[in-house]
Amino acid sequence: MHSTDRIPDDAQAPVETLYEGRWLSLRKRGRWEYAERNNPAGAVIILAVTPEDKVLFVEQYRVSILKHTIEMPAGLIGDEAGHHDESALIAAQRELEEETGYRCARVEFVHEGPSSSGMSTEMIAFVRAWDLQKVGPGGGDESENIVVHEVPRREAGAWLFARAAQGYSIDPKLFAGLWFIEHGRPEA
Repeated sequence: MHSTDRIPDDAQAPVETLYEGRWLSLRKRGRWEYAERNNPAGAVIILAVTPEDKVLFVEQYRVSILKHTIEMPAGLIGDEAGHHDESALIAAQRELEEETGYRCARVEFVHEGPSSSGMSTEMIAFVRAWDLQKVGPGGGDESENIVVHEVPRREAGAWLFARAAQGYSIDPKLFAGLWFIEHGRPEA
């Protein structure tokens, strides 16, 4: 028997909306409660390495965990007016420039998976940005206060652990992102 043959009864239960906000909704299916993004396109994480072989990270304060975090440039797909039907690749280009001040010549889809499969329906796409060129200061839009870090690729893992020791919250997906940068996407 495959694990896919054992689907719990909750999967067949109707969905109940417990709360609906601007960006998130809280749903219940059977006994299972979970969050759902109100933008069905999900989110994108950008794997960006400068021509000087430095990985781009962003630092910002996250109210939900009351800490400064270190993340890779990222954002919601289709969350801005006029961008509701954008792809992960277009969102990656937009978010990269907005958050870091870098523009890329091309982007490539790497992988997609759940952000937290036990808690949310959100899917996250990893996208690799190629041929970066600095075109602006970065820092995010008017609602954000982002600090951009350019870290030599060979030092990135140690740098992240050093930031964690200083009290920063380090998104574990960063280590998956570093793996994708080093190993790329297997050829189909």
